[in-house]
Amino acid sequence: MQAIKHIFAFFVLLVASQAVFAAPPINTLEREGLFGYEHNGIAIRGYDTVAYFTQSKPVEGTDQYATEWSGATWKFSSQENLDLFLADPEKYAPQYGGYCAYGVAQGNLVKIEPEQWTILDDKLYLNYNAKLNKAWKKDTSGYINTADKLFEQLLKDQ
Repeated sequence: MQAIKHIFAFFVLLVASQAVFAAPPINTLEREGLFGYEHNGIAIRGYDTVAYFTQSKPVEGTDQYATEWSGATWKFSSQENLDLFLADPEKYAPQYGGYCAYGVAQGNLVKIEPEQWTILDDKLYLNYNAKLNKAWKKDTSGYINTADKLFEQLLKDQ
């Protein structure tokens, strides 16, 4: 009976893990759609991508300070942050199109939570949840190396 419980628990975990790594399809033929793949075309769920760099924390953006770039709407918390982004959007845009960096390193395109982030070598990396963000931080250079190799193919496979 105990063995059956263990097998059942394994299958429940297996099914649950598949749900975590499911991501909505994106248009891979047009790179402009890369950042707005979820949340109605709003990048980083409406969080200010510049604030991660300037305030060292996630800050929600507003409709008052918004722009369109690379197929998504980007929201900012101030005119200053919007201006910084407009001057160099690639500097502030998250890596891997805003998908979970750990997920990409594992061969999956996974959505993110804006509160789970890391800046490394002046690049923003986002992750799915606190558990994966913690795992990500154990070997960021290794995961980045792997993710860099996998990302373009993952986009093509969608």
